[in-house]
Amino acid sequence: MAVSVENVVVRVGGAETVSGVLCRPSSFETGVVIAHGAGGDMHTPLLVYIAERLCEAGFASLRFNFLYKEKGRRSPDRYNKLVDTWLAVYRYFIEAVKPSRVVVAGKSMGGRVVSQLVGDRLLNPAGLVFYGYPLHPPGRKNQLRDAHLYAIKAPMLFFSGSRDSFCDLDLLRPVLEKLPGADLEVVEGGDHSFRMLKSAQIPESEVFERLLRKTVVWLEAL
Repeated sequence: MAVSVENVVVRVGGAETVSGVLCRPSSFETGVVIAHGAGGDMHTPLLVYIAERLCEAGFASLRFNFLYKEKGRRSPDRYNKLVDTWLAVYRYFIEAVKPSRVVVAGKSMGGRVVSQLVGDRLLNPAGLVFYGYPLHPPGRKNQLRDAHLYAIKAPMLFFSGSRDSFCDLDLLRPVLEKLPGADLEVVEGGDHSFRMLKSAQIPESEVFERLLRKTVVWLEAL
């Protein structure tokens, strides 16, 4: 399938802009918008792999930077700035790409922010995909970030490493049991970024491919 890749600029608010990479196959119905985590950017290897391969599988994709990364800063923007960016990119995607349905996805912080938008009914995507949902801060398992998830009606796909310090699986599973249509894929031995222990001798590409295959199957079933 022929695909086109385009570097795009999305206006956020007044004069600020963020960069994105838009990938479109020659024919598609579903599009996926993908946000990075707090410590990464749109060039994070996992997100590049997922976005490019989704396009090859027949799904349009757009990965983008938040404002702080666009400006070369390390510390994430305040929540309202993250929200403004997500909303601007989402609207741009709908207007420029015109998919029949939109799925939102994110690594850690990027997924958490958009899930709050969906929970607050500011966005209405066909589904959500979380590549490492930060259910709680490391070492603070009593501070669950789950309240807004129960307001989401769209299907959700969660990927979680069994060594994820941001997401204790024993706490995540009871949450998902309360979410109709939620699916969980556990990467045994993976951490918050799905990095494996060297002793496991599992290449990064193999882990990325597993996440991609599950994502494609899930999207095709929507």
